[in-house]
Amino acid sequence: MDVTLRIKRYNPETDVKPKFAEYTVDVEPTDRVLDALNEVKWHHDGTLTYRRSCAHGVCGSDAMRINGRNRLACKILMKELGKKITIEPLIGFTIVKDLVVDMDQFFANYKAVKPYLIADDAPGAGERRQSPAERERYDDTTKCILCAACTTACPITWTNERFVGPAAIVNAHRFIFDSRDQGADERLRILNGGSGVWRCRTVFNCTDACPRGIEVTKAIEEVKRALLYERL
Repeated sequence: MDVTLRIKRYNPETDVKPKFAEYTVDVEPTDRVLDALNEVKWHHDGTLTYRRSCAHGVCGSDAMRINGRNRLACKILMKELGKKITIEPLIGFTIVKDLVVDMDQFFANYKAVKPYLIADDAPGAGERRQSPAERERYDDTTKCILCAACTTACPITWTNERFVGPAAIVNAHRFIFDSRDQGADERLRILNGGSGVWRCRTVFNCTDACPRGIEVTKAIEEVKRALLYERL
C-alpha cells in the first residue's frame, strides 16, 4: 500500500526552524514505521537522519513521536496508523538533526541516581541470592530500555530542566527495592530533593508512553511512599 510519511526535518546548518517534508512510500501492512523510514532514507532522501539499532524493541534507539504519541518506530506496524503518518522528534529535547535529539541531560539524570548495585560487603564465594518474592518486588522496573519515551511525555520535563524525569526514577526504583543493594538511602536522598520525585504530578503520561509496559507512575508513587514511610 502507498503511505505518505510527513516527517519533521531540521538541519541546523541550513534551516532557521524545523519544517515538514512529505514522502510517499510503498509498504506492506505488516511493515513497521522503521521499515518505512529506511525506505525513505535508502531510496528517496539519503539525508534523512534518525537513530536506530537493534530494530527489535530492545535498544530504545528509535523512540520518536508517531501521530502525536511517543513510540518506538520498530514496534508500530503500518496497518495501525492509516495512510498518512506524521513523524516528529521527541519533544522537550534540543533537536540535533531531523529526528535525532540531544539526550546528554537525559543520561546525566540517569547517572545521577546511581543506577547500579551498591554493596559494600564482600561478595564471598557464592551468589547474592534472592527469593522469588524479593525479585518480583522490582521486576517491572528492570524492563526499562532508556528510550526516553516516558520522560519526554511528561509535561514537567517540558518546562523544568532540573527534574530528573520518570526514566531516572524508574531506574532508581529498580535498585532501591533490590534486597541485595545497600544504596537505597543515598538514592532516596537524591530523589527527595527539589528536582526529584515530588515534581511528579501523577498525570500518567509516562505510563501510557512506555513501549515496554512498565507501570512508571506506580513506581514513582512507590518511591514517594518509601520516602514518607519506610526510609527517611
